Amino acid sequence: MSQVSIESDQIEEIAGGEFEREPVPKSKLKGWKSFLGMYAGEHAAGTEFMIGPLFLTAGVSAFDLIIGLLLGNLLAVLSWRFLTAEIAVKNRLTLYFQLEKICGRKLVTGYNLANGILFCFLAGSMITVSATAVGIPFDMPMPKLSDTLPNGFTWVIIVVLIGTVISIIAARGYDTVTKAANWMSPIIVVAFLACGVVALNQLGVASFSDFWNIWGEGSEPFPGQLKFTFWHVVIWSWFANGAMHIGMSDLSVFRFAKEAKAGWTTAAGMYVGHYMAWIAAALLYAVYLKSPEALAFLNNGEAPPVAPGPLAHNAIGVFGIIAVVLAGWTTANPTIYRAGLAFQAILPKLSTAKVTILAGALATVAGLFPAFAMKLLGFVALYGFILAPFGAVIVFEHFFAEKLGIKKNYAEFANLSFNKAVFWAWAISFGVFYYISIQFDVFLSFVTLPAWLLCGILFLVFSKRLQRI
Repeated sequence: MSQVSIESDQIEEIAGGEFEREPVPKSKLKGWKSFLGMYAGEHAAGTEFMIGPLFLTAGVSAFDLIIGLLLGNLLAVLSWRFLTAEIAVKNRLTLYFQLEKICGRKLVTGYNLANGILFCFLAGSMITVSATAVGIPFDMPMPKLSDTLPNGFTWVIIVVLIGTVISIIAARGYDTVTKAANWMSPIIVVAFLACGVVALNQLGVASFSDFWNIWGEGSEPFPGQLKFTFWHVVIWSWFANGAMHIGMSDLSVFRFAKEAKAGWTTAAGMYVGHYMAWIAAALLYAVYLKSPEALAFLNNGEAPPVAPGPLAHNAIGVFGIIAVVLAGWTTANPTIYRAGLAFQAILPKLSTAKVTILAGALATVAGLFPAFAMKLLGFVALYGFILAPFGAVIVFEHFFAEKLGIKKNYAEFANLSFNKAVFWAWAISFGVFYYISIQFDVFLSFVTLPAWLLCGILFLVFSKRLQRI
């Protein structure tokens, strides 16, 4: 048996036989119903409790929020359906193995490192979300929008305890993570709906016009926050999961789909989580903004804190505390697990449990710093901007390589560990548009699509030149 075969077998054994390095066989394919519940649950989670209120801190209007989210989430669904799912059912490979075939093992190692670290930061922000709920019985001071460092000893203890528990559960493996998420998700969806209904009552909403007038024509953003317009909402909500759809991360999910039509099931996540849940969470914050405490902050020229725990507790009591803890959990838990898998590709000698604990420790440290949660809109934009262009490499190769006479999976074909065509395509597109964003103060989500397109085009150009041998 060759060394390559031995290595592949070892990886399969570590991964639990989930076909990480081979196409998914027909006997393991799943119908669309298998994806419906997963997407509805995954996208009605801890991030939603933060994102909804943060839209209000950005001064959105009613039209910006309600219609902007409607359009932006539709664009996300179309991206999943006609790009991610379409390619996934053709090749039936994970993102990581597909990238390895195109980019080479060394380059994919760099991608895995970036992916794992960004996953840890996202998980850390969700540990922060859960901590705002756990801290209520202890009368813990809640972090402010402007806070960067831990605001007290109680905060540190609670975050460390939550991070430890979540990391241990994640280290027990994928089955444990999914079982936990499956029973928590329906509770969270009901909680979001209940929070929205109660908040409408607290705001005295009796008609659609009353509902519309909650946001009205919008307002100036809170101190230190970026002003969101209609296009900010549309583009940001489209690319909030940019790494998953145009970035092709969900190839790993849809490779199990019988047909590309399963991509439509992402609408359950977008319109239950990224529409209903975001608006419900925004309503909770709208109630809080009318309180004496919030008005005191505003009168002092400060931004009122966004603390999901107290917001949900004010609406539905103890059930709200439980829902926020579970919502943070259902996001952080699988995210830490995914980060562990990314790190394991870099540290293959360590067991899945050990690298997951390592990822959990990093996420817990990140959770100590409220800035990751309080600046979640900006962080999610950065996450998509960094990772999405790698997906362009897969998309452009899939649709255009044969027409241009370019060899697919060139790193595998030529036994390359580092495909320069991929690296320079990503580096140039990233550098050009990040410079534009910084130099001209352009919102990062606005340049994600141009960077993605440029990366794909440059990859084809550089590949054509590289393969002239």
